[in-house]
Amino acid sequence: QVQLVESGGGLVQAGGSLRLSCAASGSIFSINAMGWYRQAPGKQRELVATITTGGSTNYADSVKGRFTISRDNVKNTVYLQMNSLKPEDTAVYYCLFRGPYVRYWGQGTQVTVSS
Repeated sequence: QVQLVESGGGLVQAGGSLRLSCAASGSIFSINAMGWYRQAPGKQRELVATITTGGSTNYADSVKGRFTISRDNVKNTVYLQMNSLKPEDTAVYYCLFRGPYVRYWGQGTQVTVSS
């Protein structure tokens, strides 16, 4: 089992920045990728960014150039640096650690961007 603990959400004005963290504990040897997803009210959960254990990254078009995903393999932590935030970025953000046969989700952290 893997336990994920997210932190870093909050309220920020448009144009501001936030950094989300997701720390994993437990048996993560089967994990080969991590990611961030978000879900706004009334909408489906959507991909924000992913990073593999090899360091390859992928971003949703809506966040390219503004968000950066990174990881610390020693701390078993994945980060999401969010810059130039927009009101449409408001959502609950979830981290995901996944392997070939497993998926683990964080509890979610609220990000609210005011205009």
